[in-house]
Amino acid sequence: MQSSEITSLRRDLCLSQVEFGQLFGAHAMTVSKWERALLSPTAYQQALMDQFRRTADQKQEQAQQQVKHLLVGAGVVAALVWLLGAGK
Repeated sequence: MQSSEITSLRRDLCLSQVEFGQLFGAHAMTVSKWERALLSPTAYQQALMDQFRRTADQKQEQAQQQVKHLLVGAGVVAALVWLLGAGK
């Protein structure tokens, strides 16, 4: 995972560098160095980050699908209301 991907993951999870570091057993300064490409995470930390990214992506996809279904449902309801109101 590149430094920009680490920053993106941390921000997508809405975590500070301190909180993100706690997830991976690292100090906030270490997270800062990861994000500036001065250090690299260990292989174990990298694997954990990859798993977090996959999980975050899956959750985002699920949320997008739910919103899509809600919007379609709302559109159907709005169309029915309009059709029923147009008959008056």
